[in-house]
Amino acid sequence: MADIVMEAVAEIRRIAREELEFEGAVEPAHDLLRDLHLDSLGLTVLAVGLENRFRVLLSEEDAQGVRTVEDLARLVAARVEAAKPDVGAHP
Repeated sequence: MADIVMEAVAEIRRIAREELEFEGAVEPAHDLLRDLHLDSLGLTVLAVGLENRFRVLLSEEDAQGVRTVEDLARLVAARVEAAKPDVGAHP
């Protein structure tokens, strides 16, 4: 799961830079609103970009506990893990 968290952080950095034109550093501890200056549209662009990249669905309920880049990356990683088929399961 740590690998997915790191991938998600990298994707958040890419989206912030390329799609949201954020020019500063994007670190895991940064607050999405205070440090990255994201508004509701920016948060939506970020969420949709992550959904498309990782093939997961992020809901508004998910967003309740998300404040930092790391919170968001961990949420994405949890959704990716939850979406994986259970390898040990037999029909």
